[in-house]
This record gives sequence, structure tokens and C-alpha cells, in this order.
Amino acid sequence: MSTFRPRRSVLYMPSSNERALEKAKTIPCDALILDLEDAVAPDAKPGARDAACAAVQSGEYGRRELTIRINGADTEWHDADMAAACAAGPDAIVVPKVDSADAVRTLVAAMARHGAPERTTLWAMVETPIAMLHAHAIAAASDRLSVLVMGTNDLAKELYAEHVPGRQPLLTGLGLALLAARATGKAILDGVYNDVKNAEGFAAECQQGREMGFDGKTLIHPGQVAAANEAFAPSEKAVEDARGILAAWEAGRGSGVVTYNGRMIENLHVESAERILSIHDAIAALDA
Repeated sequence: MSTFRPRRSVLYMPSSNERALEKAKTIPCDALILDLEDAVAPDAKPGARDAACAAVQSGEYGRRELTIRINGADTEWHDADMAAACAAGPDAIVVPKVDSADAVRTLVAAMARHGAPERTTLWAMVETPIAMLHAHAIAAASDRLSVLVMGTNDLAKELYAEHVPGRQPLLTGLGLALLAARATGKAILDGVYNDVKNAEGFAAECQQGREMGFDGKTLIHPGQVAAANEAFAPSEKAVEDARGILAAWEAGRGSGVVTYNGRMIENLHVESAERILSIHDAIAALDA
């Protein structure tokens, strides 16, 4: 199996806020999105761009995966953002409002033109109805695209939908994007939860995202990190069962029928157990 990179908690941080960038060095999130877009006022964007690139190159963020969210292709800041981000060489460049396979190919070509290091991948934000309908084509458009990021606030806005517990109005889009990610071997991150004071609601939405199959959740407040880390990590029981399944499989190899705790074990259970343990081991390595 390929090496798993935990992305349980992916925190947006405004790159125009020096204190926020400093604080981010101590927050136990798996990844940071150093934001040049929504969280940054127009007149602050050039300074935020410089600060994000400096942060990426500082070597002061430890194990955290560092990404830069640039402004969209339809904005006046996009080209300068892309050039600067490619030169800085983050783990990934996050681009909002990616609606088509052609858009992905254009972005990947720009990354190559600006000399982005090979290790710098593309994270595509899918946040519109047309993106949901084109999700598979978007995800399959380039090997350099590694992650789909749900933009649920914009999706709700464009659907004229309401933010309600359980997210019924968004489930079709979430499901289509998940199908696209899994069909193409990409990671996929759930959208943000807006009410930072509602810990119970946030925990419930994390659980829903985990049950649906998301790899992690994008966050807007450091206070959400711990709950996301817990929700998107395998539980102790899941790890114990995974180890038991693999042990039973190995012990019963060649016998025709293998059982664990009264359940018949097949290849698909073994593959799921291996995935759970790979996630567990990768998280343990981060926390070591």
C-alpha cells in the first residue's frame, strides 16, 4: 500500500495575520492552508503573499503539511500568487473554484511553467454545482492533483440551500465528490463548520464526514483541531479489530474459511484492516 499521509485536521490561516502564522507553529493540526483568498482584504494581499511564502520556506512548522491557497483564476492576483507559490515550493497549492478538467490542466501547466518542485501538488477546491457534476473529470484530469477540497459554504450559497444539521441539502454534492475522489485515488477533505462555539454540532458533523468516507476536515478555528483529530483517526477498537483480522487471516491461510469473532473474513476485510493500520501507524509517527 502507498504511504498514507494524515489530513485529519486542515486549518485555514489568514496569511495577512502575523500573529496567526506564529501561533500556527504550535497548533497540532495535520496541515495548514495559508490563505491568500477569502480571509485577506484586497489591499493586504501582496503582503500576505510574501508572508505565506516566507512561512513555507522557514522550516519552522515541523511535521505539518504546508499549503498555500491562492486567489482564483478569475482574479487580478492569481498569476502573481501562482508564480510566488511555485517559487516557494509548499507541499501543495490550493486553488478555489475549480470547475472543470480543463481548469485543472491549465493550473498544472502554470505550475510547471513557474518551476514548482515536483513534490508540490495541486489541491482543487470543488464548491459549485458544475464542479459537483464534473467531479470525476476534475479528479482524473492530472496526476499532480492530489486532493479535492469541499467548499461547502459556496456550494450551499449557489444551491440556495440552508445550513442545517445533517446537511441534507449538500449530501448529493458531497457524495458525488467522494465518488470521484475514490474512483481516481485522490484524497478528499470535508468542508468547514461555521459555528465555532457549537462543539457538539461540530463533533456531529465530523462524525458524519468520517462515516461518509472523508479523509479529514477543513477548519476555521484552532479550537476545532482536537475534535477533528479524534474523529478522523481510527478508534482503539477499530485498531484492535484490524490487528485481529490480520492475525486470523494469516493463521487461517489455506484453510478455505477464515473467521474472526464469529465473522467470516474475506480479502476485502483484510484490505480494510490494512488501511486502518496504515492510518494508525502514520498518525502515531506524526505524534511521536
